[in-house]
Parts: sequence; C-alpha cells; structure tokens
Amino acid sequence: MSSATNKIAIFSTQPYDKIFFNKYNDFGYQLDFYETQLNPQTVILIENAAIVCVFVNDIVNEAVIKQLAERDVRIIALRCAGFNNVDLEAAKKYNLKVCRVPAYSPQAVAEHAMAMILTLNRKTHKAYNRVREQNFSLNGLLGFDLFGKTIGIIGTGNIGKAFAKIALGFGCKVLAYDIVTNSEMEKDGVEFVSLETIFKSSDIISLHCPLNEQTKHVINEKSIALMKDHVMIINTSRGGLIETACIIQGLKEGKIGYLGIDVYEQEEKLFFRDLSADIIQDDAIQRLMSFPNVLVTAHQAFFTNEALTQIALVTFNNIKSLLVQNDIENKGALLV
Repeated sequence: MSSATNKIAIFSTQPYDKIFFNKYNDFGYQLDFYETQLNPQTVILIENAAIVCVFVNDIVNEAVIKQLAERDVRIIALRCAGFNNVDLEAAKKYNLKVCRVPAYSPQAVAEHAMAMILTLNRKTHKAYNRVREQNFSLNGLLGFDLFGKTIGIIGTGNIGKAFAKIALGFGCKVLAYDIVTNSEMEKDGVEFVSLETIFKSSDIISLHCPLNEQTKHVINEKSIALMKDHVMIINTSRGGLIETACIIQGLKEGKIGYLGIDVYEQEEKLFFRDLSADIIQDDAIQRLMSFPNVLVTAHQAFFTNEALTQIALVTFNNIKSLLVQNDIENKGALLV
C-alpha cells in the first residue's frame, strides 16, 4: 500500500471511537482522527488520505463529494448502518466507493427501544431521582402491564426483528409493517398488517425503518390522528421519521401519551456534544424536553461494547476488501 491508500481520515470522532478503532487496527492503517463534522468547510483538513470514515451526522453531499474526489479520496466508509446523509448519485458520478456497516448489533438498538418503553411506562427515571431526595411516595408513578399490549413495529430489518423477539418475550401481541413480510417472524407469532392497521391498533409504536422519501415523516398529523388515544411512540431509528411539529401538537393535545426518542430531526447540531453550559437555540427540542411524558436520549441506542467492536472490525474489513478486490462480500455493505 502507498501512504495515501494506507491513511483513513475519521470525522466526528469521539473518545470511544479512538479507543475502538485503535484497538482493532491490526490492518496497519494510519488513522487521522478529527473531532469536527465532515462538511464543505472541513474537507480541507484531509491530507493524503484515500479513505474517509464518517458517521450519521456528517454531511456528505455533492459539494463535499466533489472536493473529496479532487483530493484523491477513493472510499467513503460509513461506520453506521444509515446512509441518508450521503449523496450516492454524486458518489457514482465522481467514482467514489461507498460502504457501510449494515448490521453491527441489532440487539443493542432493540434492547434500548425496550428500555425506553419500560422507563416511560414505569417511570424509573423519576423514581430514581425521588428516592435520592428521600421521597418514597408512589403518587404519579403509576404504570401499566406491558403483558397483553399490542406493539406495532414499522420496519422489520435486523433491528426490527430483534425487537419483535423481545416484545414477544414480554407477552405482547406484535404487529409489523414492512414492504416484504418475514415468514420467520410470522412463525414466531408476529402478524404483518398494513401501516394503517399499525396506527389504529397499536398501544405502542416502535420505528425501525430507514429514512428515505417513502418513510420521511411517517409519523405526521394524519397518522397521529389514526392512533389510539395515549399511544406510546418510540423512535430509535432516524429523526426524520417523525414530523416534530406534529408530535409536539399531539403531546399538547394528550393524543400521544408517551414519546421516547433516541434520534431527532435536527440532532446534528446537538447530539454527541456537551452543551450543558450553552443556551440551546433549538426551540423544538426544548419544547419536547419540557414534557413530563417525553424521554430523550442522545443517539445512544447503538452504544454497547459489542456494537462498537463490530463497527470497527466491519469498517476495517470493508475498506480492506475495497482496496484489495474493489468489492465487498458482506451483504448490504457496498452501496456504490
């Protein structure tokens, strides 16, 4: 390998990224870590790197891709499953390969979705704070039995499938919607239904689909109107699946009884940063956090030791395969 093909510029780097990528770098790559987001202004930081490694909130539009091509970058390696932030047509146009990590730990995200459901329902986060203040009252902490409730899953890829097994384990009735039905899930007891049925019949709706033109704002004014009163909505997938203004209105009116989000439409300006000393200018997220029945986590669902290990290993193997054979055998990893 030349020094150029041996160098990877890794953007949106957090301390844990450095730990896991350095730990599993048995490939001899030179790693340049940048804490900043990749965008049209930060492309100039790349020096003699043939590969850039990006995350969910990096901006990889045509303007960025054109500059990457001009700097002799050959590969855009996403260290995540979602790729809605990458202009794939532009990548084709400028002859850049794009790869991703299609499945790192579906269980990590599925388990976090269930954790959000249990927290919102049994209010353990509020109970924890109360008891620390020597308040042992149960008033205001009333929950419901999850057993026997109907959970609707939108999107039955690896994460949706893992979440369905967890929900079935709790004794829930599980409905699912996807473009293609899954016979294995049907054998387990999952019933595939229309999207409208999901909205009308579910006590809890959990989103596990990618963000694209068909799924953007799947939770909107019309779909919320179809839902049961006091429905619980959980989103551990992509922020753009929910139309924020509509979800706020649904919460204000009491139509939505609980909301758990690990992602947010404008999260690139907020998540993965410590803003505790700042005045947050995003009025929508401030409004959401003001509701007592809303739980927000900051894109944490993927964050397990097992997931970060797989992300590093699969990313390195994807890059090696592209450099050696210009292809990837890992199903779904090669996008362009």
